[in-house]
Formats: sequence, structure tokens, C-alpha cells
Amino acid sequence: QVHLVESGGGLVQAGGSLRLSCAPSGRIFSINAMGWYRQAPGKQRELVAAFTGGGSTNYGDSVKARFAISRDSVGVYLQMNSLKPEDTGVYYCYYNARTDYSGSSLDYWGQGTQVTVSS
Repeated sequence: QVHLVESGGGLVQAGGSLRLSCAPSGRIFSINAMGWYRQAPGKQRELVAAFTGGGSTNYGDSVKARFAISRDSVGVYLQMNSLKPEDTGVYYCYYNARTDYSGSSLDYWGQGTQVTVSS
């Protein structure tokens, strides 16, 4: 199986910045999509930012102009600037990938990293 390991979460004051990293391990043949979702207590998981098929990027409305997603040969990253208390939640790395040429594309999720923004 593909294993996703997130890092970079923590406690930060409003207006501060954090950079999240996600490094996949295991056999990956191809990647269809990758990015970040978050979930606040009692709320649904929502898109933060993602690379989708064709290389397009999608951002959640609440984070546009503040967050930036990037990727390289190692993993996917999320630069978060001008953080607000409303950004508090568990952030999950997400990949949709195939592990073999003949295999199906599956969703993979990290365990999540806590981001807490104090006012």
C-alpha cells in the first residue's frame, strides 16, 4: 500500500505561517491527483488545495491568495501564510494513484497533522 506521512503542523499565532509536507512511500506507478484537505471538529472534510488531472490546481475559496500548493519529485507541500483561527483543523495529505500499470487508481490518505491557529 501507499503510505503518506505528513509533517509541519503545529501551533501558530494568527498571521503566522506554516509549511506542510507530505512524502509518499511505497510503490507508486502514476499519480492522478494529490493535495491537501482539512477537517475542523464537527465539520466536514474540505478541500484546501490540490493538483488534479491535467496538472490543474484547485484551491478552497477560503484559502485562495493565502495558501500555495507545490510539488516536486519527493512529495507535495502546502505553504500557508496569513493564517487565521478559522484555519484550525487536522490537515490530511491526499493522493489518488495507481501502484501498478494494470491496477486501479485508489485514494490514499495520510493520518493527518494538527494545525492550530491562535487569535
